[in-house]
Amino acid sequence: MNNKKAFIFDLDGVIVDTAKYHFLAWQKIAQSLNINFTHEDNELLKGVSRVRSLDIILGLGNVEASQEDKDKWLIQKNEDYLSYLVDMDESEVLPGVLKILKLLKEKNQGIALGSASKNARPILEKTGVLSYFDVIVDGNDVTNAKPDPEVFLKAAQLLHIDPKNSIVFEDSVAGIQAANIAEMVSVGIGEETILHEADHIFKDFTQIEPSFIEKLIG
Repeated sequence: MNNKKAFIFDLDGVIVDTAKYHFLAWQKIAQSLNINFTHEDNELLKGVSRVRSLDIILGLGNVEASQEDKDKWLIQKNEDYLSYLVDMDESEVLPGVLKILKLLKEKNQGIALGSASKNARPILEKTGVLSYFDVIVDGNDVTNAKPDPEVFLKAAQLLHIDPKNSIVFEDSVAGIQAANIAEMVSVGIGEETILHEADHIFKDFTQIEPSFIEKLIG
């Protein structure tokens, strides 16, 4: 009996936490424009595109800008963000994640990344987990953002596994909704009050027992 399933992971907030680096890069742009940009303001940018994020920040400071300036700042933001990633290493992998990846590898399951990040590959490489992934689908490969399920459906397709035999690990509401729309099993990583639409919810990967994974494999 072939019980190979597709286990699809989001990147930021699930495998690693690069949100802090996005914040620092945006804050640097904001400061150069004399805009006060706080951690609270940063919440407005969660799950939002780079272009839209810049517009939100400019709105906070009532700053009008030409498209030329905007394009320049967007490039600057990404360069600053990437410069922070240079020092990433294995210690940035969130607690409990490696244990689950190793178990899935041992059980010969399909492992994929399904992320909006356009820097997914270098991040996985720097944190030493790239070799666990059979398939990587990131922001360079898809046109529709979550909650559109495109990123997850593409990952399942590349693994040659039916979406109904796929399990998604996500920390965002849009990601959980995307998994549910694709009729995949959704596993929320984070707060139950926020991710209540998920089929299963854990605070983090340290709470996931091997028996839970084995039950998902069936």
